[in-house]
Amino acid sequence: MMYLPSPEVRRPLGKSGIMVSPLAWGNWRLCGDDVPGVVTLLHAALDAGINLIDTADIYGPDNNEAFGASEALLGRALASEPGLREKLVIATKGGISMGVPYDSSAGYLTSAIDASLARLGIDTVELWQIHRPDILTHPAEIAKAIDAAHQAGKIHSFGVSNFTTAQIATLQQFMTLPIVSTQPELSALKLAPIENGELDQAIAMDMAVMAWSPLGGGRIAAPKDARALAVAAELDAVAAEFGVSRTAAAYSWIMAHPARAIPIIGSQKAERITQSADALKVRWTRARWYAVLVAAKGEPLP
Repeated sequence: MMYLPSPEVRRPLGKSGIMVSPLAWGNWRLCGDDVPGVVTLLHAALDAGINLIDTADIYGPDNNEAFGASEALLGRALASEPGLREKLVIATKGGISMGVPYDSSAGYLTSAIDASLARLGIDTVELWQIHRPDILTHPAEIAKAIDAAHQAGKIHSFGVSNFTTAQIATLQQFMTLPIVSTQPELSALKLAPIENGELDQAIAMDMAVMAWSPLGGGRIAAPKDARALAVAAELDAVAAEFGVSRTAAAYSWIMAHPARAIPIIGSQKAERITQSADALKVRWTRARWYAVLVAAKGEPLP
């Protein structure tokens, strides 16, 4: 039986020179004030082989907390245990301004980077990303701000989130730095990046793909409609063969694409973070991978 290639235990984060895990732990739901609890979750991630941590300055209001609350909590956790920071690759995002909603002007990006570093309690971040495109800012202005932050040692590398292929290509024309990552919504129930050229562009430009909502907003774990149920059934068949959960199979399905997407695991439970590493146990044949795709599309392939 011919299997698709297995994910690497470590892979380059695009052209950044940084080696990262094939999965990331996301902090969208990280909230509260339990610093020791966050340290426990960070160790659960590290024990599962996950060194890439994804956060953003806007993570807070969705949890009925202040803007930047999640970054600040992560920062307190890092400060509480010397040596923990150096084991992690931290990625954060900015460019969303409450009530605006998007601002990629040079002044705002500079202030957003500075504020994130202050909340995280660090001098530099491995990856800083624009969270959502601001169509009112010229790419040259973005490039100027990012280049300045890089030269000042505030950011090691730069990426984008929720950008279209055209927006990425245009921005790169003005950048001195390479765009090393893109962060689209991608799952077996969100096929747009597979179909609209986003993953193809990532391969062509050597960008890491950080996939948010890899479980389809929970619809894969708890399917209700016919489409989700069909996808779940195909994932379950593979999960049963390899003795893993459906969610692990769902992560591995997007990881099997040649773009080698990195699923962002959103759980705030140590056991779920640990179990996410089971995705590396799954092997896909072309026939089974395409069976999930057919179920997701709800129609035969051409």
